[in-house]
Amino acid sequence: MLNRIAKSTNLTKRTQDSIKKNKRIIKRRRAAGTLELTMLALPSILFVFVFNYVPLYGLILPFKNYNIGLGLLKSPWAGLENFEFLLTSDVLWTITRNTVFMNALFFTFNTIFSVTLALLLFELTKKFVKFYQTVFFFPYFMSWVIVSYIVAGFLESERGVLNKFLEIFGIAEIQWYNDPKYWPFILVTVYVWKMAGYGAVIYYAGLIGIDREYYESSLIDGASKLQQVRYISIPLITPLIIVVNLMAIGRIFYGDFGLFYNVPKDIPFLYPATDVIDTYVYRALRQLGDIGMSSAAGLYQSVCGFILIFFTNLVVKKINPDNALF
Repeated sequence: MLNRIAKSTNLTKRTQDSIKKNKRIIKRRRAAGTLELTMLALPSILFVFVFNYVPLYGLILPFKNYNIGLGLLKSPWAGLENFEFLLTSDVLWTITRNTVFMNALFFTFNTIFSVTLALLLFELTKKFVKFYQTVFFFPYFMSWVIVSYIVAGFLESERGVLNKFLEIFGIAEIQWYNDPKYWPFILVTVYVWKMAGYGAVIYYAGLIGIDREYYESSLIDGASKLQQVRYISIPLITPLIIVVNLMAIGRIFYGDFGLFYNVPKDIPFLYPATDVIDTYVYRALRQLGDIGMSSAAGLYQSVCGFILIFFTNLVVKKINPDNALF
């Protein structure tokens, strides 16, 4: 009896040792696989670290009177003086309103047109998809400087295409570059024309990932194309739409400098509608040369954007946790 117990104890110890050995082998194999994946991702990790984390030491710049001769660390502290430029400015409300309002219009209309283009591409045969993708995507690669000349070709008072068109119908020419009331519509049109193709490619990729069995089942049930779009396509890419717009909301306090500076040509008459935080700070930096002040404006934009994206994500999480970003 004692011999049996001793043998069973030895077998148990051998089994435990074998299990431990197997676990160590599995851990080594997993570590080896993880190391390979880590090495593969290392360039991206280094890029993010160098360009996103290392510059964080510059967050002390808005609180200093920066002197290029003394350097960042030895420059004297300024407290909140750099923020007074923005907070006491009489145009703070105007530039903040323009930045947020115009970006909200951009997100809204660009999403509508991008999703619509993606749905149209999704219904095309593969023979034509590549051609239309290229056509829609091409404006995205154009510089805002080139776009500004194209817009000027339409809006110039004497030789512009739009005024020539109005002249045919006996309508007096419009001084587009002297009246700010037209520019919210103009800027939204230009932005959507340039960026909708880029968004369409993203949403088209999301549509391709949808299982075709959903559409085949709906055809058996007699669903039309519009019903497929309403009940299958849009609901299944809704999480993608929410993520893209949440990321965009995080930069809602950042105006696209190239758009707001080049397209309106930095004309003072248009500042009530086209002046945003970025263009205002640029002009102030160009005139005053105060780097600390411009850094304070950048920090103001970042903090406001973080707060906005945090609460927006919180609202989305309350409505549908599966669609939240974090």
